[in-house]
Amino acid sequence: MSRTLVVYYSLSGKDTESVAKRLAEEFGGDLERLETKTPYPEDYEAAVEQGKREAESGFCPELKPLAHDPKDYDCIVVGTPTWWYTMAPAVLSFMRQTDFAGKTVLPFQTHAGQPGHAISDMRKETRGAMLFSGLRLEFGKNGLVTPESEIGEWIAHAKEAIKG
Repeated sequence: MSRTLVVYYSLSGKDTESVAKRLAEEFGGDLERLETKTPYPEDYEAAVEQGKREAESGFCPELKPLAHDPKDYDCIVVGTPTWWYTMAPAVLSFMRQTDFAGKTVLPFQTHAGQPGHAISDMRKETRGAMLFSGLRLEFGKNGLVTPESEIGEWIAHAKEAIKG
């Protein structure tokens, strides 16, 4: 299997992070959490309002330096929560600053019932990559809504696709 990096953003450190950790384990890859240089407000409502403005305007916040260099990997799994029907601004920043040429990219998103167009938006930012189908995971108040079997199938197909 090729060398894999799982990169994700999570404001809360819950749903998207749990999926990213699972995928890093499944693929035997390294894990990288994206962090913005300027953190979002601690007040939830203020963070939501700022996030909405940024997502709707296509804002790309400055990111803290990564511990892992994407250039060193053949396969990059990119995960995002869905913010106003698209990817989180931190993920957009990562996508725009990364050269995906010659890499396999596996996008995933978490959402609360409205997946929007996050996966197709992510795919537009992966110039020169071999793209794998996106994984859309719905979470509700009681946790994961998406059937576990769908996740297992996606992982199995992805592993087959990235065998090296």
